[in-house]
Amino acid sequence: MTADSHTINTSDFLDHISLDCVIFGFHNNELKVLTLQLKYTRDYALPGGFLKTNETLEEAAKRVLQERTGLDNIFLKQFKVFSDLARAATNPAVNDLVASGIKPDLDFFGKRFISVGFYALVEYTKVEPTPDFFSDKCIWKNVNENESYILDHNQIIEKALDVLRLQLSYQPIGYNLLPEKFTMPELQKLYETILGKELDRRNFQRKMLSYKILNKLDERKRGGAYKAPYLYEFNLENYQKALSHGLSGGW
Repeated sequence: MTADSHTINTSDFLDHISLDCVIFGFHNNELKVLTLQLKYTRDYALPGGFLKTNETLEEAAKRVLQERTGLDNIFLKQFKVFSDLARAATNPAVNDLVASGIKPDLDFFGKRFISVGFYALVEYTKVEPTPDFFSDKCIWKNVNENESYILDHNQIIEKALDVLRLQLSYQPIGYNLLPEKFTMPELQKLYETILGKELDRRNFQRKMLSYKILNKLDERKRGGAYKAPYLYEFNLENYQKALSHGLSGGW
């Protein structure tokens, strides 16, 4: 999307279709979501955008993710279409354009838009958060933080988290959110954070080892006041095989 000091060019985009991306990261035992803060109204929003005339929805989502994170080849899944009749009755992003002195194309922004929701999983430390045209900050927020987002973005985040919970035993979620080497307590905390409940330490470790999806390394995590735990890595071949059938047993 391009603009001069007074107008914004929307000619490259299709009417009525937008996309919103819930980008999950895991850091300091917290599940986080990447957010944008609008320049003038200071409202928070999910990274997203519009569909170009010459790209697929998946290509548009990958473009948005690359622009916001600096990463390519991100784990990405489409999870829901949001089409509530009142979802975009008033769009704060338009108000933000007006406040910045840019004349929005109301023939474009005034139309009804359905939004296609995608969720993405990234390794937190590899992301370079980058604002978009509408924002001046791109920052991580705890997924459980009581923040007010524009439009129906709160609902989109909640739905993405629901889907993440359902797919925990069928998608390589741990592999995409954790660093290459991690401890068993870190893996357990990731599962607890996504599931929203505590898990028994011994049962969790026994279950994870029974899947044969982890390689225990001959090294320990450095630092900390207590005995350093051993590091693990995913055995990707076994992990993919186990996920194809679903990790057995509920959480």
